[in-house]
Amino acid sequence: MPLTDLMAAVRTVVSPAADRDALLHTAAELLSCRQAGTDELYANLCEREALGSTAIGHGIAIPHGRCSNLTEPRGALLRLETPVAFGGGEPVDLVFAMAVPAHYTHQHLMLLSELAECFSDAGFRQRLRDAPDAQALLALLNDAPLAQAGAA
Repeated sequence: MPLTDLMAAVRTVVSPAADRDALLHTAAELLSCRQAGTDELYANLCEREALGSTAIGHGIAIPHGRCSNLTEPRGALLRLETPVAFGGGEPVDLVFAMAVPAHYTHQHLMLLSELAECFSDAGFRQRLRDAPDAQALLALLNDAPLAQAGAA
């Protein structure tokens, strides 16, 4: 089952974001929907980042937040044109932002685990970095196998 099947929507973009703040705002815009607007999602992402960086190494960050108005998780994959400082000691150029319903405690942790597993694959990271556009990024996400999804 692809990661994209576990979320209501996954959007992808190649972004020119110049810093962490611009990156989080772009991510919030991509995550926004009728249930949760950009400002609310941006605040949720920033609130989580204030607790500690969501950078996980290898130039990857997984900013995430909970939103009481959402009924299903949403995701956004951003590949940055130029890596930006993200507070983890190493600049990031691949970011998967996620917003989940407030009550999704177990599912939230499962999704984070699946993302970390996908991004631990050096070949997958390189394919994302080599993808020519947002459509190719989404195709790679659709093809990413999930180890735990069938067991959840």
